[in-house]
Amino acid sequence: MKNLVWSAGFLRRFKRLTKKNPQLRSQIEKVLQLLAEDPFDSSLHTHRLKGYLDGVWSCSIDYNNRILFELFENLDSGEEEILLLTLGSHDDVY
Repeated sequence: MKNLVWSAGFLRRFKRLTKKNPQLRSQIEKVLQLLAEDPFDSSLHTHRLKGYLDGVWSCSIDYNNRILFELFENLDSGEEEILLLTLGSHDDVY
């Protein structure tokens, strides 16, 4: 299981999105759990982005909403971790 690191921007967007759409909270929590277990699970539709977001990965929460994240190695532990960058609708995050 990989460690999830929440950026300040991700936390802000999470609070805003779940306040606006409370029904999304449990769905987001399920996706985060699955992301920590296996970021490339087929149900997440994880894919690498290109262009100005090169090096960033995206996975799906539902049809309209995405989570953007980066994979990095923790220098202290040597383990791979996931930095959660932002989340929101397709148009918001791209």
